[in-house]
Amino acid sequence: MNFPVSKFRTLQTPFYYYDRRLLEATLDTINKEASRYPAFRVHYAVKANVDSTLLEIVRQSGLGCDCVSGWEIQACLKAGFQPDKIVYAGVGKSDWEIRLGLEQGIACFNVESVAELEVIDQLAAEAGTTARVALRVNPNVDAHTHKYITTGLSENKFGIAMEMLPSVIAKIKTLSHVTLIGLHFHIGSQLLKLDPFTMLCARINKLQDEVEAQGIRLRTINVGGGLGCDYDAPDENPIPDFADFFAIYADHLRLREGQELHFELGRSVVCQCGSLIARVLYIKEGVNKKFMILDAGMSDLIRPALYQAHHKIEVLTSDSSEVTRYDVVGPICESSDCFGENELLPTARRGDLVALRSAGAYGQIMASNYNCRPIPPSIW
Repeated sequence: MNFPVSKFRTLQTPFYYYDRRLLEATLDTINKEASRYPAFRVHYAVKANVDSTLLEIVRQSGLGCDCVSGWEIQACLKAGFQPDKIVYAGVGKSDWEIRLGLEQGIACFNVESVAELEVIDQLAAEAGTTARVALRVNPNVDAHTHKYITTGLSENKFGIAMEMLPSVIAKIKTLSHVTLIGLHFHIGSQLLKLDPFTMLCARINKLQDEVEAQGIRLRTINVGGGLGCDYDAPDENPIPDFADFFAIYADHLRLREGQELHFELGRSVVCQCGSLIARVLYIKEGVNKKFMILDAGMSDLIRPALYQAHHKIEVLTSDSSEVTRYDVVGPICESSDCFGENELLPTARRGDLVALRSAGAYGQIMASNYNCRPIPPSIW
């Protein structure tokens, strides 16, 4: 990525920088590869990044929205997305959020429990309408990813266990204001190997047969997202392998005639287009190591502290030909406020600009006001 460093020098740090050209190229690739399969429909998982400019670019590309809160639905509507391109998931939908979806006529509620089904049915009856629902099923596929972002195992707060599906479908048949249109799956996030997606297809094929045996014909299958990004080499792999990802489903999933296959891609859409830009406050000499102390911290980018994730660190303005090992840390009063240990970087000094790469997903959106710090602004 080519950073406009001269522009950065005049700006107050930290801030998030977004590369519009890379985002548009990523969206073009998604549309090109998905269009090879007429039944495929792609939604952007809004929880990855809800920057207003970014949402506008995604809307212009033609993708739909996958939301997990009423506030996200409102953000998508404000950005101009049509309600019939919005799907709504989440294990804890409140009444006002459900009513919002019903009033707007969104495409589908992805339902995660019998208790939720009953509430949606009740609220839809009060509104004099019928809610379209898909059942989120846990297919018990191990995504081999961090435990905090694994969501498809049999016993998880998300979704419905496979063995409970027949009884849940029987329950739906007793409800007058919900109509079952599909099944929904999401096995986890940041998957770098494609084998779990092949396993998911096998599970779905079996479940479809069982559902049809109950006399149910489904209009949609929603397989969520999960495709990972290269955090170690963002410039070598700026756009994930969408061709092979979509081909997995085309080759292994048995769709019925007229059935649509929906995807909810988040990280893979926006991860590489964003970077957190910070300044070096101090180079601190320790007993056995050196610390590069930045003005950005875990309140601005929490993934390293929360997930033990690593983002490539680049010193953008060093003019030194030498390299030094640093622990790169932030100013927050927490020992977990560390972006990288023993990072071999160009020798830096106070005032140098630093980029924390691959921060377009789950970066700015997860920022907080901890230590009364402001949320970093967006620069395009």
